Amino acid sequence: MATATHPAGTEPAHTVGKGVEPIRAGQGHSFLLRKLHSLSGIVPIGAFLVEHILSNFEALKGPAAYAAQVRFLNSLPLVRVLEWGLIFIPLAYHMLYGMYIAARGKSNLVYYSWAGNWMYMTQRWTGYIAFVYICYHVVTQRFLGPDLPNHPGMAFAKVQHELQNPLILAAYAIAMLAVCWHFSYGIWLFCAKWGITPGNKARRRFAWVCLALGIVLAGMGLASLYAFVGPDYRNAPVDVAPATSSLTIPASLPNA
Repeated sequence: MATATHPAGTEPAHTVGKGVEPIRAGQGHSFLLRKLHSLSGIVPIGAFLVEHILSNFEALKGPAAYAAQVRFLNSLPLVRVLEWGLIFIPLAYHMLYGMYIAARGKSNLVYYSWAGNWMYMTQRWTGYIAFVYICYHVVTQRFLGPDLPNHPGMAFAKVQHELQNPLILAAYAIAMLAVCWHFSYGIWLFCAKWGITPGNKARRRFAWVCLALGIVLAGMGLASLYAFVGPDYRNAPVDVAPATSSLTIPASLPNA
């Protein structure tokens, strides 16, 4: 029987299928770990990212408004349980298992430079940037320096002082873009892998939605950074009284 041969120094062409490989059962314990990793990137971590960017956006209103937002968040019931159970522990798992997945993954970008491989490589490198940035940000803003949960009025000045260093400011800006890209493309991957957007047409349309979300979040994040270093609130006081709502409720209602 004749067999196909290939000239010396050449290899048979590879067949690359388009699309996103779903997360399948029957892959041992890694199936559950990957499902948990995929889900945790959306809830609770993704939800917290959106909240965090919205909260930081209050800095555009000034130190007092920013302090009021920090005070509000730290006055939530069981806030420390929520902080560890819905932020720190899920975040640690998502980052560490994500690093494990990235270390074992291989991109065929050298051979096939189509969009899927570029997206895979970008997602992996933005994950590395996010890992370093989040570790630094949590340690410096949550555990070092002034205790913001008990002194919310010092929040604006603390961030402002840190961002006076141009290298740290540049690192924050780059990290903001990386985190927003990682999250928005992560949403696209989540929906593709979980079967929420079946078919290439649905995925192409949803990609524009994710891109728009990433641009909006990144724009809000960069605007918040500008609030700390721009001229409007330069040299903010070390401690300010948190702003109060202009809406007041009368102690008693007038008689009818």
